[in-house]
Amino acid sequence: MLVLNENDMKRTVSYAQVMDKVEEAFRIVHNGGFYMPERPVVTHGKNTLLYMPCFLPDGFGTKFLTVFPENPGKGQPFIDGLMLLNDSGSGKTEAIMDAKYLTGLRTGASGGVGIRNFSRAGCKTAGIIGAGQQGIYQAACACVARDIGDIFLFDTARKDWGAYKESLRQAIGENAPDIHICSAAEELLDKSEIVITATPATSPVVPDDADLLRGKCFVAIGSYKPQMRELPNAIWELVENVYTELPFAMEECGDLTQPIADGILRKERVKIIGEWLSQEHKPLPAPGETTFYKSVGMGLLDLCVGRLILERAIELGIGQKVDI
Repeated sequence: MLVLNENDMKRTVSYAQVMDKVEEAFRIVHNGGFYMPERPVVTHGKNTLLYMPCFLPDGFGTKFLTVFPENPGKGQPFIDGLMLLNDSGSGKTEAIMDAKYLTGLRTGASGGVGIRNFSRAGCKTAGIIGAGQQGIYQAACACVARDIGDIFLFDTARKDWGAYKESLRQAIGENAPDIHICSAAEELLDKSEIVITATPATSPVVPDDADLLRGKCFVAIGSYKPQMRELPNAIWELVENVYTELPFAMEECGDLTQPIADGILRKERVKIIGEWLSQEHKPLPAPGETTFYKSVGMGLLDLCVGRLILERAIELGIGQKVDI
């Protein structure tokens, strides 16, 4: 069995390779050939445990994830956990890897895929609301998807912006864009063509004003429970459809469940990105068009990206072999 920590995993794959693998996973959803039960979510107090198994013909995997929202105040990660990869014939565990990094990486790549497919090719500016660890992955993948020259950041929490900006530059690497701090969400909206929300908010983090939202590509990745929501009702005045990974998103995340329950959003307007990717003709948005990609994550992404990391680690001789 191979054990891979975060540093090992970082040495195996690029953001671009992971984005391509995430697109492949979305096509698998459209074409079938996998089994992924709905993920059990256990809430105890303020904390959440996620159990995410998924099966492909040639292997399966399970991610065990903890979400402890008070951890950042203690200097500990918001999420933690392990990813197990198993042989399909025997069930033997082939690898254990850091699920914290895997989750951040594949979620960032999912946002990057959304930007690659639903933003104008010439977009140069991206704004991130919610400057946590996930914001770093989102920024890095946004810079792979588009030639971003300026990144704008906004967060309601007090931060060491100097350290955060340096972490962003290190994650993006060479030719990192200029990074700016905004004093309000309105300022970020005014300056950004692509807007990424990466928060645990229970109410919208941008104003309910269609004029402020018009003409932008929105990528919302924070909401993963029915009571959580990042975008306001005004978004539904502007977009024809919203794209997401699975129909289950309409039951799981408040950005969809709440407007559906209120009669503002019809389920027919919720489209699956795998179906979009399967189309031969996929036009990018026209100038002035507003788009919305809602990512909720799924075990298939962890399995596909985890297997890619394992394959590359074996090729490169990275990781620690352990007998149990």
